[in-house]
Amino acid sequence: MVRTRRMYSRDFKLQVVKELEGTKTLAQIVREYEIEQSVVGRWYREYRQHGDNAFKGNGKTYKEDARMATLERKIGQLTIENDFLKKALQGINRNDRRGS
Repeated sequence: MVRTRRMYSRDFKLQVVKELEGTKTLAQIVREYEIEQSVVGRWYREYRQHGDNAFKGNGKTYKEDARMATLERKIGQLTIENDFLKKALQGINRNDRRGS
């Protein structure tokens, strides 16, 4: 028997998580929607970790956001280093002119 991967919409995932936070138990949700307990648990953890940003994209958005943040920090560090080196070079050039 071949099992195909089921895809769930963001709205459906949010509905399930809200029901889990509400009055329904995990067992009720698993039986009602015929979803694996581990899947519901993963959705719940993702929702708690990311809030309204949960379930966006194809699972790559958080990795891309993290990579973007890392690159932006690196750009900031390099900008500060460049500014420092420019000032240092200006100071060296001033000293050379005075000594000549």
